[in-house]
Amino acid sequence: MVTLNAIAFRRQAKGPMLEIRSVAISREAGVVPDTRGKPGRRQVTLLSLPSWQDACAELGTELPWTTRRANLLIDGLRFSEADVGRVLRIGLVRLQVMLETDPCPRMDAQHAGLTAALTPHWRGGVCCRVLTDGIVNTGDSIVFEV
Repeated sequence: MVTLNAIAFRRQAKGPMLEIRSVAISREAGVVPDTRGKPGRRQVTLLSLPSWQDACAELGTELPWTTRRANLLIDGLRFSEADVGRVLRIGLVRLQVMLETDPCPRMDAQHAGLTAALTPHWRGGVCCRVLTDGIVNTGDSIVFEV
């Protein structure tokens, strides 16, 4: 079973990630009120919990998932190139996977070596475009549409 494990957003560029249990997601604003929410291919970022755990294991440490600065933490799957173009549904919200989220050098400012640990196997997560508005909650199930 694939589930939404956690939700986070930032009010300003480079600002701290704030965790919440429920959030509105829209085509116009992405994760409301995240600062990056404009329409486009990178409205909402998703991080795989197993992939994050792999990156932390490679570093020999446990880091909060918000260190990665993603919006949604997903448990029960790992992303890959095969997911590009696929649509996943969380409640009424539909998100289309657009591209891999490349880990930026800012990750090394968070923890030495984190950029390299996130680079293989799409560990840095994916960027999505919002197709259908709605509200998501931690614990919601996630399915890929066929």
